[in-house]
Amino acid sequence: MTAVQLPRRRALRVPVAWRRPAAIAGSVVLLAWVLVALLDPLLGLQDPLQQSVGDAFRAPSAAHPFGTDALGRDVLSRTLWGVRSSLPLAVALVAGSLVVGSVLGAVAGYLGGAVDEVIMRIADLVFAFPTIILAMVVAAALGPSLLNAVVALLVVSWPNYARVMRSLVLGARGQEYVVAGRLLGAGPFTSLRRDVLPNVSAPMLVLAMLDFGNQILLLAGLSFLGLGAVPPTPEWGSMVADGVTQFSSWWLATFPGLAIFSVVVAFNLIGDSLRDALDPRTAGAVQGSSI
Repeated sequence: MTAVQLPRRRALRVPVAWRRPAAIAGSVVLLAWVLVALLDPLLGLQDPLQQSVGDAFRAPSAAHPFGTDALGRDVLSRTLWGVRSSLPLAVALVAGSLVVGSVLGAVAGYLGGAVDEVIMRIADLVFAFPTIILAMVVAAALGPSLLNAVVALLVVSWPNYARVMRSLVLGARGQEYVVAGRLLGAGPFTSLRRDVLPNVSAPMLVLAMLDFGNQILLLAGLSFLGLGAVPPTPEWGSMVADGVTQFSSWWLATFPGLAIFSVVVAFNLIGDSLRDALDPRTAGAVQGSSI
């Protein structure tokens, strides 16, 4: 009587690119900030808006590990609370830029002709101005607020995605599987949605992940210039701006600046690892080096 052999379970294998120290470090840092954003109300920290004039400009101590600002507010609680605005707004900004830019770029690349000319000339018009300068103009016209800052950055960010998507679609629309789909009766938009977009989504995902850090810096930059967060909202850029004028109180700008630095580096490390995992040429090089 022969024994019945049970099917073996396939072990879950993590891609080599995600097992590198850089990817692990970036993921840990980003996960820590996400947990802080979700659990901040449960951490029992001081109210980030609570003022105490008698505690103004207190140096870091046991009572206030990150010190206090000019109004006696706890810098630690304000720094941790700032992630609740920076991360969600950066996600919304990158998602909006990705959707708008990808749709316009895909339509321009697939249809070509006058549609391509109009969309690309509008993109060139946006590219003609420095990103931060144009974002400042739009934000100043709309008025200072975090929502208006996101809208301003959306206006200046979508052309990057449109350009990349257009080039990817131009390279994919002449492939045999796309031509075969058209010969079988698929319409232009059906072919674009079913045959082209799934095969160009990986580079766009990598571009979006690498853009997170840049968008966080731009959001902080607008708040630093007074065109983003409105006081007393805790936001990293505005906190750095408050500390720039107080050189003796070094902690006012140092800890929010370190928070911005850590999040930007984490997103860049994750973006590099995602690129290595999705790009066949890079993934092969990483696999070979690990061996």
